[in-house]
Order: sequence, then structure tokens, then C-alpha cells
Amino acid sequence: MGTDVIFNKIRKQRFEKNEMTQQELADAVGCTRQTIIALEAGKYTPSLGLAFRIARLFGKNLEEIFEYAE
Repeated sequence: MGTDVIFNKIRKQRFEKNEMTQQELADAVGCTRQTIIALEAGKYTPSLGLAFRIARLFGKNLEEIFEYAE
């Protein structure tokens, strides 16, 4: 098994939600700004809990924010 590749639409969602900053998102979902930076850059795969918190914050289903590339 190789490394999982998960794409996300976090940056797009932040801007659609009143141009939310990375820090505001991090505070709202209980992580650091550095984590959000890494997620948006595709350098970090979130835990399932963090992924759900992000999706729920934006009022979306998990699959609307995160896409698993096979």
C-alpha cells in the first residue's frame, strides 16, 4: 500500500464563508493554523474527527470537502 492522497476544498470554502482566515478556521475546529496551512497545501491528511469538524463547520458532507484519490 502506498501513501493515501486526499484532496480538499478547504481554501475555497474559507473564502465562501466570509473570507474566513486560517486562524479563525483553526480556532473553530480545534487545531493550529499550521495544521490548516498543511491541509490546504496537501501536505497533511486530517484525522477523521478533524475532517468531520471541518465539513460540519462549512455545513457540508465530508465528501464535499475531501476527495480520496485512488
